Amino acid sequence: MQVVISDPKAGKAYKVEGKDTEVSALFVGKQIGDIVDGDIIGLSGYALEITGGSDKEGVAMRKDVSGVRKRRILIASPPGYRPKEEGKRRRKTVRGNEMSTEISQINVKITDYGLQPIEKLFMQGEEQEPSSEHK
Repeated sequence: MQVVISDPKAGKAYKVEGKDTEVSALFVGKQIGDIVDGDIIGLSGYALEITGGSDKEGVAMRKDVSGVRKRRILIASPPGYRPKEEGKRRRKTVRGNEMSTEISQINVKITDYGLQPIEKLFMQGEEQEPSSEHK
């Protein structure tokens, strides 16, 4: 399962991959718009708002569809459908606004920042290669 964390201040996004059983168990039952503690994914002091996600087949979640199951609804705007002309509507399959074990990607944005900058938290796990620009 992937958690994509958007940083509105910096305009960057970070991807955290975790074991499906660990991460999904922490998010199951939450809905789009809920605020969760960042400690769930290792960001102590941060508060995260769930903004959406998609399931294993790539079906997008919608805030206005309740429940966890897939439904075919008539929509005219994102998420799930981006019309090329104004006023176009189409029946599309979308998933409800509640997290379940079927969800493979969760999108969150930072609402409250912790003491450490987020760049440092994500750079700790990665080793930077020295640049070889000596020519």
